[in-house]
Amino acid sequence: MDRRSFLKTSSIIMGGLASTTLLNQAIAETKSPLVLDAQHPLLLNFNENSLGMSPKAKDAVVAALPNSFRYPDSARAELITAIGQQYALSDKHVSLGNGSSETIQAAIAMLAAQAQKQNINFQLVTPDPTFNYAELYSIPLGGKITKVPLKEDLTFDLQKMEQLANEFDGLSIIYICNPNNPTAMITPASELAKWISHASEKQFFILDEAYAEYVEDPKFTTAIELVKQGHKNLIVTRTFSKIFAIAGLRVGYGIANPEVIAAIDAFLSIDNTNTAGAVAALASLKDKPFIAYSLKSNNLSRKIVETALNELGITYAPSQANFLFHKVKGDVKTYQQRMADAHVMVGREFPPALGWSRLTLGTPEEMEQFVIILKQFREKGWV
Repeated sequence: MDRRSFLKTSSIIMGGLASTTLLNQAIAETKSPLVLDAQHPLLLNFNENSLGMSPKAKDAVVAALPNSFRYPDSARAELITAIGQQYALSDKHVSLGNGSSETIQAAIAMLAAQAQKQNINFQLVTPDPTFNYAELYSIPLGGKITKVPLKEDLTFDLQKMEQLANEFDGLSIIYICNPNNPTAMITPASELAKWISHASEKQFFILDEAYAEYVEDPKFTTAIELVKQGHKNLIVTRTFSKIFAIAGLRVGYGIANPEVIAAIDAFLSIDNTNTAGAVAALASLKDKPFIAYSLKSNNLSRKIVETALNELGITYAPSQANFLFHKVKGDVKTYQQRMADAHVMVGREFPPALGWSRLTLGTPEEMEQFVIILKQFREKGWV
């Protein structure tokens, strides 16, 4: 069951900015377990940030409410400028979206329109499994969907993807989620740059970096560097839904050459970012201590889970995001249901990667409770 079809009956609100000292003590402190029931489950299935948004973002939303009868032009403009400055780029390099998913949708619509004008077909070349919105947006536009299974080690088969793009008689849109969803693994910057730098003029890249702020592996470099080098065959999409924790306010953006941004903006709805979302995103972007805290909290949560998985001998992929992809004994749907019965919502299976489940990393306290339940499952022979 994906996020679109899942009916949430509750949310776990874990807000506020704790000190680094408190965070470091979180795992060592003796705490009462969270009380889980049908109305208060652990929501570890949609890669949301359970910390909640920055307190400064909350304050910004409240302060903006009296002027909500005005259109969001000034708030959007200020956010665009701040994003551009973040990467030493101009406003014209930035496109705002209703989440990064709208930017992906607009990019595909723009490219499909270009293909139609040139009277050629287009295909979407995508790893499998990966975040599937690019696929969903391509299908109604008549695009051919070309899926390339992950290698045995769960990495992208870029060589095969490039081969299929080169063989296609038309426009190829290459979608790369980096780190990938659902594996949380990165594709080294050197491998992507090599292909993008010598790609055919009939190849365009959508680099989805929704989880980039969580990455600490030096092999990763944002593809925004390729935009800064002048490449016009790509757009990099980012979101405020993950480390910034404002998924419900729907703010994302794209970074590309100004010509590309102008072409994509023509396919976006006007005023697609509301005032509350814009001011919250701007405040979040400026709140460096919160970003650092959010990263530290995520790293601690990951360590808690990885320690338990190692202890239990459960295989998992190396994570550079706010979720973890791990093996499941037996049927994944059965594991999901048993977790749901224990009031823990975990991720689904992602074919063709059979036998794996995606686990969102919640707060350290939430992940301690998850580990307790996971170990109870081991005692019952379920994992």
